[in-house]
Amino acid sequence: MTAGVQAAVAARVPGAAALGLLAPPSAVAVPAALLADADWTSARLAALGARYASDDRRVLATVWWYSASSVLLTPVLAGLVTGRPLSARLADTSVALLAGGTPVAATSSAPGGDAAAELRDTLAEVVDVVAAAGRMRARPLWAIAADSLANRLLALGRALGEERRGTALAAPLAAAVGPPLPVPRYVDVGGVSFTRRVSCCLLYRLPPEPLCTSCPRRPAAEREVLLEDTAARMR
Repeated sequence: MTAGVQAAVAARVPGAAALGLLAPPSAVAVPAALLADADWTSARLAALGARYASDDRRVLATVWWYSASSVLLTPVLAGLVTGRPLSARLADTSVALLAGGTPVAATSSAPGGDAAAELRDTLAEVVDVVAAAGRMRARPLWAIAADSLANRLLALGRALGEERRGTALAAPLAAAVGPPLPVPRYVDVGGVSFTRRVSCCLLYRLPPEPLCTSCPRRPAAEREVLLEDTAARMR
């Protein structure tokens, strides 16, 4: 099978390129198995550290996984939302990187089987390696994966004009994957759905990056005001 399997899915999703289902011509495709390679991951964290002038391995690993997990999960989630299952196996997936090494898209080259089982294996392989590279516990990285899953299903559902159907997949899928993946949550603010995050990407620890609008580290009242403002601009 080839990337044509995913092309059929991407053709059904408006804005597929922006969602990471189509790689830009300038990107370089690498096997997704590299995300579970200790040396390669350490090199990625070193490059990120040079970019931000930071040697905090825990922060760098968390920021890296925040972007990589969102990209890695997109094909299988798009397949579920469109009803054309795509494999989540690392061996069947490639990741497109921009010149600076930032993951921007992923491509699955095979039809999917048991999505939850494939996700469980893929996440376990990569999370263990990223945790070791960051000299940190794995659990916060599983929480980031849950938020990435929730965010991607929300974005895919919106793109298809079927937001509720997209977000309805999140909790059952996460439950089928099982612990330590938390169950994703959503919150309605001003008539707009947002992911109710269970993780912090730690990007604010790399100045001049601010706290994210929906960051769980923000006071609840402050987060609510910011989400209301975002919702007003989205309506």
